[in-house]
Amino acid sequence: MLERLIEILCGERGQPPPRNQSREQAADLFRALCNVRPPRPVSDEFLDLQDRYLAAKTLERGVVPVAGLAYRDSMALWQGDITRLDADAIVNAGNPALLGCFQPLHDCIDNVIHSNAGVQARLDCQRIMGGAELPNGEVVATPAYNLPSRFIFHTVGPIVSNGRPTERQAADLAKCYRSCLGKAAEMGLDTLALCCLSTGLYGYPKEQAARLATATVRELLPGLGGLKVIFTVYLEEDKALYEHELSA
Repeated sequence: MLERLIEILCGERGQPPPRNQSREQAADLFRALCNVRPPRPVSDEFLDLQDRYLAAKTLERGVVPVAGLAYRDSMALWQGDITRLDADAIVNAGNPALLGCFQPLHDCIDNVIHSNAGVQARLDCQRIMGGAELPNGEVVATPAYNLPSRFIFHTVGPIVSNGRPTERQAADLAKCYRSCLGKAAEMGLDTLALCCLSTGLYGYPKEQAARLATATVRELLPGLGGLKVIFTVYLEEDKALYEHELSA
């Protein structure tokens, strides 16, 4: 299956597929080829093989039921890979074009989500955006395809180049969370997994971002009809920051 997927992708590029790769090397190559692949149509054969492969990978990583998390005031904190959560929707920190990360094997959340969802997510974003860019704070929802969640909420946070966010940038970041929670309520969802928006390569100070995220969610949740929110973090540093804010 994996060998045939690589053969198809290499064929699109006019290249012969490599031979005698280990399974780990083949998995990395498949992901890298998908990362750099432009949003263009794919064959039914490719989608069938890709979906079966990614579904098996999802089971290998292990699905985490969000119903079993510890909630306080409809909020929970979870550390790990957001693509393992079976929340109704997970939030992706996207770039303005919403086409995912094109850097092969990059470890940003945008790359990880698109890699595990499948090429359909990039195709959907291309169809929705039509070459335009999403303004900061807006959100676009697509199916999650091969993820345990049902939907991906793609949003774009502000870039803070000097470590000192302006009032506009703070407002833009708050708008990301407002838009995501509003979209979840509009779609009648029960659970929403948030990520740490703008704090990676986009440079928003982590402590300020955690405070703003939790304050914004606390403000909005009472009016959203029972929506549960999971703050998802990956690093110990972020976990400590959110533990502090959620215990306040």
